This record gives sequence, C-alpha cells and structure tokens, in this order.
Amino acid sequence: MQEALVEASAAARLGEVPVGAVVVKDGMIIGRGHNLRETSNDPTTHAEMIAIRQAAAAIDSWRLIGCTLYVTLEPCVMCMGAIILARIPRLVFGSRDPRVGAVGSIFDLSRDERFNHQVAVTEGVLALESSDMLSGFFRQLRAEKKSRKRKAADSEDQT
Repeated sequence: MQEALVEASAAARLGEVPVGAVVVKDGMIIGRGHNLRETSNDPTTHAEMIAIRQAAAAIDSWRLIGCTLYVTLEPCVMCMGAIILARIPRLVFGSRDPRVGAVGSIFDLSRDERFNHQVAVTEGVLALESSDMLSGFFRQLRAEKKSRKRKAADSEDQT
C-alpha cells in the first residue's frame, strides 16, 4: 500500500486527484498507476485501470490470477468491473469513497454472486494516510479557486 501512496503523490503533483494503485504478483509489483483523467482527457484513466493494463502486459495475459490490487481509494463501478473481468482475486484499499465506491459504499460488486468471479476485500489499510492526502488535495483546490475569485473581483473593481 505504501507504493500505491507513492503513485497517489505522483497524481497530486500533476494536479490529478491523488489516487494510486499497484498490482502485485508473487511479491513483485507488475503494474502501477495513478489518476490521469485531467492530464489525458480520458475518463477511463483511473489509477486502477492503468495498473491493471500494465500488469496484464507484464504477464502477457488478461487473467490476473494470483494477483492483488492495492489502491488508495475504494474503486468505482468501472474499476470494479475491470477487477472482476481481470479475475483479480484480492483487493486491498485504503479509504472509502462515499460518492462512487463500488465495494460497499454505493454498491458491493466484489461479492455479487451474479458475476462469475468474486473478489476478497481488505479495506482500511493506511486509510488515514489515503484520506489525508485526498482531503489536503481538495482543500488546496478550494483555496486556489477562492483566491482566483478574489483576484478576479479585485481586478474588476480596479476597472
């Protein structure tokens, strides 16, 4: 999970929502990713999706059997779909996502028996570090937005 936090920090440095993910097989990281939606203008470039793509390429198989995905934030529906389709047996995540989480917050796709694959889940690993990083990012974003509004109002007053 520490490596997923490293990836989340990389996302934050790019101005992306700080979410990071790594895929581990036999104790080795075979895929890593961080959010790139703003940078790429691609709504599918979530940390999990990037890490899963890298892992599949690394082992030359779409079936990520025997792998564990570590991610700093509870996956959304799209990412849980990819986790299920990739046959990833284990998911470890940091903090919950009450807005779009699909591992218990809004839905629980990990245990849905209508799918041909279920995912064992461990949650809350380094949750405080994950949520602090997210909170700090959004706090800074709000402060910057407020500052831009103030500057715009000041320049309007001067004209």
